[in-house]
Amino acid sequence: MEEKKWVVKKKGDPEVVDRLSNELNIEPILAQLLVQRNITNFDQAKSFFRPELKDLHDPFLMVDMEKAVERLNRAIQKNERILVYGDYDVDGTTSVALMYSFLHQFHKNIEYYIPDRYSEGYGISEKSIDYAAEKGVGLVVALDCGIKAIEKIDMANEKGIDYIICDHHTPDDILPKAYAILDPKREDSTYPFKELSGCGVGFKLIQAFLTENNMDMTMAYEYLDILAVSIASDIVPLTGENRILAHFGLKKINTQPSVALKAIMEVSELDKHILISDIVFKIGPRINAAGRMDSGQMAVDLLVTKDLDEARAISLKINNENKSRKDIDRQITREALDLVMQEGLTENKSIVLFNPNWLKGVIGIVASRLVEHFYKPTIIFTRSNGLITGSARSVVGFNIYEAITDVADLLENYGGHMYAAGLSIKEENFAIFKQRFEEAVRKRIKPDQTVQKIIADAIIKLEDITPKFFRILKQFEPFGPENMAPVFISENLYDSGFSRCVGKDGKHLKLMVTDKKGGETMFAAIAFNQAEHWHKVADKSNFSICYSIDENTYRDKTTLQLRIKDIHFKEDSKPKENEVTNSTKKSS
Repeated sequence: MEEKKWVVKKKGDPEVVDRLSNELNIEPILAQLLVQRNITNFDQAKSFFRPELKDLHDPFLMVDMEKAVERLNRAIQKNERILVYGDYDVDGTTSVALMYSFLHQFHKNIEYYIPDRYSEGYGISEKSIDYAAEKGVGLVVALDCGIKAIEKIDMANEKGIDYIICDHHTPDDILPKAYAILDPKREDSTYPFKELSGCGVGFKLIQAFLTENNMDMTMAYEYLDILAVSIASDIVPLTGENRILAHFGLKKINTQPSVALKAIMEVSELDKHILISDIVFKIGPRINAAGRMDSGQMAVDLLVTKDLDEARAISLKINNENKSRKDIDRQITREALDLVMQEGLTENKSIVLFNPNWLKGVIGIVASRLVEHFYKPTIIFTRSNGLITGSARSVVGFNIYEAITDVADLLENYGGHMYAAGLSIKEENFAIFKQRFEEAVRKRIKPDQTVQKIIADAIIKLEDITPKFFRILKQFEPFGPENMAPVFISENLYDSGFSRCVGKDGKHLKLMVTDKKGGETMFAAIAFNQAEHWHKVADKSNFSICYSIDENTYRDKTTLQLRIKDIHFKEDSKPKENEVTNSTKKSS
């Protein structure tokens, strides 16, 4: 197993930290956390802690927004057939549900279309264009896809079908000849925030439509709960507009969720205050399971329904699909782990595997599992529609999209981000692709990107964790990329004598930590999958922990709990700012 190393972030300018601490009347550690997040004055802190919808950017700052609204208005006025189109993942299905539900209120000549993952693949499909032509569709609103669909849009133009593309992926040098292209990552874009989800771009179109038609903006805010699911599930940065939208979306989920989200929360057994992490680990995977195992259309059917009984019936079916998905991805993960060993790939800088029988819908999950296990950029391939299709996942700091671009001459198509990508190649090119991708990774990857690190925000004492400290810490939510839940290190700790192994097979370690033997300051702690440390802890060894702070509710009583990411037993391991500490073995 790879070793984990601890790195502590820079504290920031001490004068700025002290000033902010005094201005906000908060502990210096909390002020330091804000400065680390580029919040350096009172007004920025106010915007961070008290997001407001009025601070959302003018949607007309986005290139082509006027054209998009004009075309949408014309389609409605002329009662043209509109098709709302999107990808089969959570961002795509929430985007389609949001746009369809909004437009359907005053335009009934409308339907939605989700491509089949297996027969059509990602993005705008030829089959969908033929379908639109057959149904007399005049306008397609494509969401979370389309920015690279140059040939497909040409085909649609020949059939007299206009496209409004609402995408958030990075475009190529040449854009498709769509009627309007809304994408904050366009090279000619001056839109102030670049990191919207696909659903977020669709939301901006709705905002612009309401503004242009002098309609009440609260009509857009009705869908913030669906938008929050997109933002959380697509792992976009939780800064800027995304933070505002997620904040109010979570508020709606927790007070007035749509019947769809209410039903899916029931089958997810979520009866507490919903956080971003609940969407990421419970709600999002269930919505995704529809497209992985059956059809993404089912997810949209759920998200647009206003009937609770129907929502419950679809949610139950989706939940069963998710259980099947879990069984299959566990099986394929085991097979993939065995294949890595058989092929002797542990010394490689990358892992590339192919099995024609693996289910296309779960290969992305399996790639993520292998990254967790081996900590190497990974691509998992399976056979699909006469080609082999791969799903790529990366390690922290390594741009896998650029490495794939290095071998683009071997690919039929590809797309993605820094940490995740999809690609397809001819089967006869697999061996040479595997070799050249390994070479590309070796050339690009830096030594510190081959070792798993835990990034900590600060070193603190247990006595620093007061009720006020945690109350303010909770206001840093919603947590996500670029605003992750703060991680702390506390040194020279002891177990108070109550440590034990818990969970199925005794894999987890439950502790009661204290800052000195017999000390009064004690905190309950849980270390998942770290039971191998129990003997040292029980022997009263001195140790350090790297952890986040959360709440644990048991029998209606809620207490603070330290969620331990790693345990260090070497007394001489003093993590320094921006320095890697002595390492511990990764827990398996």
